Amino acid sequence: MTTSRPRVLIEDWLPVAELGIESRRERGAASALPPLSFLHIWWARRPLVASAAVALAGVMPAWTEELAESFPDAPEVRTESAYRAWLLRLVGILGDPVKGRRMIDAANAAGVKLQGNGYGYRQAFRNAVSRSDIDLLHTVLRRTWGELPTIADPTAGGGSIPWAASRLGLPVVANDLNGVAASVLKAGVEIPATRGLDLLPDIRKWGDVLVKRVEKRLKEFFPLNEGESVIAYIWANAVPCPRTGRLVPLLTDKWLRKAPGKEAAVRMVTSVEGIELREPRFEVILGREVDKADASTGTVARGKAVSPYDNLVIDGDYIKAAAQSGDMSQLLYAVAVRKPSGERTFRAPNEADLQALQAANRTFDALKDEWFDAGILPTEEFPEGNDLRPKHYGLDRWVDFFTPRQALVHGTFGEEFARLVPEVREALGEAADQVLFELALMQGKALNYNSRLGSWHVSKQVMRSVFERHDFAFKWTFAEFEGATALYSWCLDQLTDAYGGIARLLDETGSAELGMNDRLERQVTVTQGSAASLPLDDGSVTHICMDPPYYNNVMYAELADFFYVWEKRTLGRLVPDYFRDELTDKDNEAVANPARFAAMGRRKNELADLDYESKMTSIFAESRRVLADDGVLSVMFTHKRAEAWDTLGMGLLQAGFTIETSWPVNTEAETSLHQANMNSAASTIMLVCRKREDRETEHRTYLDDIEQDIRLAARDAATRFQHDGIDGVDLLLSTYGPTLSVISQNWPVYSSTPDADGRDQLLRPEDALALAREEIVDLRRSRLVGKAAKVDGLTDFVLLAWDTFGAREFPFDTARLLALAVGGLDVDDLERAKIVSKSSGKVTLLTPKERLRRGADSGLPGVTPEASSFEYIIDAVDTALYIAEVDGQQAAKRFLDRHGYTSDSGFVSTLQGLANAIPRTKVKGAWVVREAGLIDTLCTLYFEDVVLPEAEEMAALADPNENTLFDVE
Repeated sequence: MTTSRPRVLIEDWLPVAELGIESRRERGAASALPPLSFLHIWWARRPLVASAAVALAGVMPAWTEELAESFPDAPEVRTESAYRAWLLRLVGILGDPVKGRRMIDAANAAGVKLQGNGYGYRQAFRNAVSRSDIDLLHTVLRRTWGELPTIADPTAGGGSIPWAASRLGLPVVANDLNGVAASVLKAGVEIPATRGLDLLPDIRKWGDVLVKRVEKRLKEFFPLNEGESVIAYIWANAVPCPRTGRLVPLLTDKWLRKAPGKEAAVRMVTSVEGIELREPRFEVILGREVDKADASTGTVARGKAVSPYDNLVIDGDYIKAAAQSGDMSQLLYAVAVRKPSGERTFRAPNEADLQALQAANRTFDALKDEWFDAGILPTEEFPEGNDLRPKHYGLDRWVDFFTPRQALVHGTFGEEFARLVPEVREALGEAADQVLFELALMQGKALNYNSRLGSWHVSKQVMRSVFERHDFAFKWTFAEFEGATALYSWCLDQLTDAYGGIARLLDETGSAELGMNDRLERQVTVTQGSAASLPLDDGSVTHICMDPPYYNNVMYAELADFFYVWEKRTLGRLVPDYFRDELTDKDNEAVANPARFAAMGRRKNELADLDYESKMTSIFAESRRVLADDGVLSVMFTHKRAEAWDTLGMGLLQAGFTIETSWPVNTEAETSLHQANMNSAASTIMLVCRKREDRETEHRTYLDDIEQDIRLAARDAATRFQHDGIDGVDLLLSTYGPTLSVISQNWPVYSSTPDADGRDQLLRPEDALALAREEIVDLRRSRLVGKAAKVDGLTDFVLLAWDTFGAREFPFDTARLLALAVGGLDVDDLERAKIVSKSSGKVTLLTPKERLRRGADSGLPGVTPEASSFEYIIDAVDTALYIAEVDGQQAAKRFLDRHGYTSDSGFVSTLQGLANAIPRTKVKGAWVVREAGLIDTLCTLYFEDVVLPEAEEMAALADPNENTLFDVE
């Protein structure tokens, strides 16, 4: 090695703006996602382009003149700018995405359609890296580290990081505790990296055999009209009416399709020729015959139903009790079909459909006990956890998540897969288990799209998967895949497209060029187990690049049980160690899981936080053990809650790391500016860490000693990153890394406040993060107003809330932090002042009309037209806006003159700040935020010194999924 601790590129530079744009391009359209996303669902995958850049920049040396002199014939390292451009090329960015984004925005604003995609090159992940680039990269890395550096991801999940690193030919170790995730890593990273496209013909061949066997056994249960193919069977759950005993279908509405001119809905028939039916029948109504009012009327809302027989309410508790006692049944009420002409339409279930259903139910009843005994069907019960809605509606066992016919379909696949295993092993020998492993993943796709928790998406006309959200939301109506000819043939197509796409991207990168006959070798090791106990030698890893579980964002193990109980009976035949437990391991999962501490009552959240911190500390400590002394730890983290950053930061500090630098990269899909909830964190913060050297000093460091350093670091970070398009909540988050860096460089740091016994206590990172937030509040306020200014806490909160969230509604936790930062307020203070209302984990900024005070309340903060004075500037501004809206601008002018506000610096500064902070967005000529229009008119008439930004006219955006048959996972 050239130095004892090489400085790496990510410590000096990361192309934040370029990676942000490319990450959003990667996720911009569901149909254009990377093939890894289609292999098997996993939650919260990082974009490949960002993963590749962080993994690579963590091992590439920082540019120096010495490096350039070592490679005189390589233009890629001749200058620092050339070297940085080379990194962009290595991760597939073949142009200038910043310039491309500007061109697209300008064209959209002008209503001009650009030729091509506007960037001049494909999405970064689609672009292969040449063999000459790979060879030069490997030579540079060997010079730096003595050998090719190993990159390890201890919590690899969906595999973005290890896949991106293996693509560049770097040795990779990928680990996950969860058996389902480890299987995804094996199927999506290890097998295609080592076997490539060579395996694809056998996957297709034996997949065809498996699909045809399943089809042959199931065809009688899915009859088709001549020339017709079934897209989906559409069902409703139903319970007996508590008064009449007749069956009540639980429909939120009766729509099947709403497209103008192509409307489709069902009409419920409860009697025929005066004879009351025990259960209703359904007729499909098309086009102009649809009664839109009736189609929009359902029988269930907010958990309660209305009986169509007596129009009386059926209580939600009764519905749950009926479900739990086995009295909830399912009614097939429509079939989505494709005619021979290709036209999509709907029809009512016919007699053949109903007879086939009965036959499927009888067959399943005859087979289920045998299948339970043989290990084909899951016997496990749905466990206690954070989302108990399935149990509320009678889904006590995992097999209950499926109708008898759906369970028959999945059981048939499981049985035929088991029969296929010895045949493939005899025919293919060493390659057999790799082929079988890929084929087994078809089951996961099928489960996700053929369950009682799947549904029909009326607006998109697609099948919607179980995990469109990260929960087990119960569905009043659901959709069933045609299980004989459509489901598993579609799953095989999905598998071969995904595997083929993954392998092709790997094979094309580093493929043999002229004069080269060798294939790029890739070394991938997948392990399954705790990240706190890795099967790796001390100091054996150069770069630990990880995307750890995000606190309480996703309960991965609870969700993965849905697949685990089935896949341990298919994949488990090939890798039994991945599926050795009854259910996924929740005790060792590093998430803040309050369900594990439910018995502790009110302390459950506190204990979940402590448990998460303890586990992350153990994971980071293990990472420190396997990391080389000169190695790098990169941690990708996305979370809005300060508690998450507090626990993550404490884990890193206690495990013995320093945070050298951090980079915010906007990794989430773009959203229209007029969307209601532009308040979530879109940026992933990349923390770059090194092993901390022990400090020997007799002097203790306290928060007061480093407060100024924290404030300067926060201000510097915010100033830098806002130029890269980082804004809102993400700008606050961008300061967390630099803040943690200051703490880590001085660790241990003690709180300025002693504990209850008067002893020094270690600083919690949150105490320092609060200082960073205060600094950003001052910085952003000055930017909004145009000068250094501070009015009052309530006014500051409104200004900074609009600036930070760009929306009227935002999360309670972030509102609390902002309230503390602007003046030691809490959300209750804001609610009493009628600044916000709060409900179920969120707060909403009130409009001037909603802030109106009357009678005895007129002396409290709020909108009071008759007030002689105002304690808070925001009250005066909202009162002026209220008068302008209700009584007109002239009345508002009289109010302003009476109080002297046209020349009041605080009032004018607040107007200027609001004009800059409130989204000035119009849709079809109407202001999205009413206050923006009122301020626009008021300032135009009476405040000529207030500079109004341009208003932006937004059009409705086309839905990228509109023409796809199935939602992407």
